[in-house]
Amino acid sequence: MRKKRVFVSFDFDNDSNLKEFFVSQSKLEESPFEITDYSLIEAAPHWSWVVKTTNAIRRSETVVVIVGTKTYCAPGVLREIAIARREEKRVIQIAGYKNVFCRSVAGAGFVYEWSWANLKKLLDPSRPGSHHG
Repeated sequence: MRKKRVFVSFDFDNDSNLKEFFVSQSKLEESPFEITDYSLIEAAPHWSWVVKTTNAIRRSETVVVIVGTKTYCAPGVLREIAIARREEKRVIQIAGYKNVFCRSVAGAGFVYEWSWANLKKLLDPSRPGSHHG
């Protein structure tokens, strides 16, 4: 079964645990998606980080933003969204927490509930990877 190639954007400093949960779901046999790459630490020189991130996003069909309490202002996430939009990749947001208000990331589209049903629908490999969120 073909799987949709996904780049995962998340707040590296605050939500690495959410990324791990998402990666675990991608490894399930019935998962409709696979992780091509995910947010990189910005320790490298800026140009190097931009090149690596742009290449990783180009390899993906969809960029998934995992929304936590501070994601909306995480510099790396904001840059990744800008790159995804420039590369005309589809961007979707999923809420990282239930019953906790988390502001959406500007320019990253609608925030969906993180549920298996939503992931299967949103990341269906037969669905085109248009840039509309």
